[in-house]
Formats: sequence, C-alpha cells, structure tokens
Amino acid sequence: MSAVSALSDRLPAFPWDRLAPYKKTAAAHPDGIVDLSVGTPVDPVPELIRKALVDAADSPGYPTVWGTPELRDAITGWTERRLGARGITHHHVLPVVGSKELVAWLPTQLGLGPGDRVAFPRLAYPTYEVGARLAGAGYEAYDDPTDLDPAGLRLLWLNSPSNPTGRVLSGGELARIVAWARAHDVLVLSDECYLELGWEADPVSVLHPDVNGGSLDGVVAVHSLSKRSNLAGYRAAFLAGDPGVLGPLLEIRKHGGMMTSAPTQAAAVAALADDTHVREQRERYAARRALLREALLGHGFRIEHSEAGLYLWATRDESCWATVGRLADLGILVAPGDFYGPAGERFVRVALTATDERVAAAVRRLA
Repeated sequence: MSAVSALSDRLPAFPWDRLAPYKKTAAAHPDGIVDLSVGTPVDPVPELIRKALVDAADSPGYPTVWGTPELRDAITGWTERRLGARGITHHHVLPVVGSKELVAWLPTQLGLGPGDRVAFPRLAYPTYEVGARLAGAGYEAYDDPTDLDPAGLRLLWLNSPSNPTGRVLSGGELARIVAWARAHDVLVLSDECYLELGWEADPVSVLHPDVNGGSLDGVVAVHSLSKRSNLAGYRAAFLAGDPGVLGPLLEIRKHGGMMTSAPTQAAAVAALADDTHVREQRERYAARRALLREALLGHGFRIEHSEAGLYLWATRDESCWATVGRLADLGILVAPGDFYGPAGERFVRVALTATDERVAAAVRRLA
C-alpha cells in the first residue's frame, strides 16, 4: 500500500459527493436551482477591503507567517473591542490560511497521534473528525464535554454558535467547560467563526474574562473573516489565546510555509478595522433568515436552535434524505443533517447564503 493510499484510508467518504444527484434534480427546475446547501457568501466583498487588497498587490517578497505588525494590531484591537478580551498582545494572536486548514491540521501540528483523543460536539462540522483522523488520533463526539473521560483527551473542540444547529453556549456554560478542561489539562479550541451573527442570542467568546477568569491558559479561539466580511475566497482567519500554544504553532507553521498572502493580510486589516460593513451584511442575512424561516414553518417544518449563525436547522420528522429529495423536486438544495453526525439524521441544514432573488424564489416554491 502506498503512503498516499494509507493516508486516504484514514478519511471518511467525502459527504458532498452523495448530494450530486439531488443537485442535478434541483438544477432541472424551470426557474433554476436555489442552492441553500453550502454556507458560501454570495454578496460582494466590501469596497474598502477590495481597495486594501489592490493597494497591496505589488508584494513581490514572501509574507511572514506571524503576519505584519499592522495585522497583529488589527486582531488584538478587534478581540478587545468586539469580544471583550483583555491583555491580548501580539504573542496572543496568529493568522492562519482560512479556518478549515487550521481545523484539519491542528491535531497533527500539536503532535497528537495514537493514544491521544480529540473530542467535538455530537452535531458538528465534519473537519473536526478529519483532523483527528489525519493525525492518527482517536476521537469521539459529546453532548456535554464534562461527561467525557479525560484520560488521553488532549484537544476539546467547542463550536458556539454551532455549525450546523446555530446553538449558542451561554457564558456560564462556557466557563464551566473551561474550568473542567483546565482541571484535566485538556486544551480548549473554541471555533467562534459565526460569533458576529447572533439573532436570538448574544454569543460570548472564550476570550472574555467572565468565561476564562482573566487567564488565557489552555484556551484558544478560532475566528474567520469569511462570513462576517464575505472573504471566503481570501482565506483569512486567525487564532487568539494562550501564547504557550500559539508560540510553538508559529514555529511549526514557519517550517511548513503556512503563510497568508501579503495582499490578504492587508485586506484583513481593513476588514477588522471597520464595523459598518459587518452591520450591513448582518441586515442582509437577517432579512433572508426571516423570509426563509417563515416559509419553512409554513411548509410544515419545525426549526430547532438556529438562534445564531448562517443556517436554519429544520426537520419534518422524517429521514433527512427524504426531505432533501422533497425539496430538490422544488428546485431547492439543502444539506442533509447526517453530514454532521448520526444525530442529524432527521434534520436538514438550510443556508442563508443565497441572493435576495434566489431566497424569494425559494419562498414562492415553499408556499
């Protein structure tokens, strides 16, 4: 067996391939497909961000893995202004090449392997499991992480607001989990990429002192500019938290050449410094969410959680694939809930990331 095939054997089947025939059915609708299956932004990149990218286009030299001082300033300033973090310095932050890359390779970069365990929510972004598999580590899903056996548990993923469910953990819940993890020497990685998209809840970061008790020991947050600034195509994200974790990661990523491009770094500085475009994008998503939510409820769906994030977690109390097929016949493509774990087998994830025109088309069809 080749090394490549041995590595690929560690991975699950790529789930989105199973959706292809349903996408074909939806695309055959006379008025075209309404694709609500993937949370990829469709709205324009704000002009001030594009200008910053263009102005930095003449960047013939290699960028630094740690990022420019301006980018580190922008990240520290944003975490204090938006998340209520305290005492964040340049040594508490680290740019990464999009958050998915980070999630997939973090267990390997932390040196995890056989005998180590990674834990993540019962309903979760599939890449948490992929990252553990790539490292050869064990993994398990949880309902409440404090019920886990801490023996061998090295990395605990939190995800609030959740993808796919939109569930938000309260500050009290986060504080309880962080305290438990510290008591058992378990590193907490909190995926907070949807934090600025709270609808019926106000999400809290693990960087807030009410959660971490004023110490960032054993705590790291993951943030992305993909959703809040429509920068999925730029691959701009960052870590913030324990410098005892980020320092060694920086050295490892230097050796691996994992550097965000210089123009993207400049664009990220502009994006993090401006809150106006984030409010405007929130308003777009809020309007689409209201229309889709009402249409789904009128069509016989029940919606659970979904108090934050870019998705509605919906069910008709039937197999998720039956629901996917039913909606595909209407020209609407959604993600089956079992992509995110067996507990989602009777739900579908409906993304808010379609244009106003396509959302209106979905609403008409559901009516």
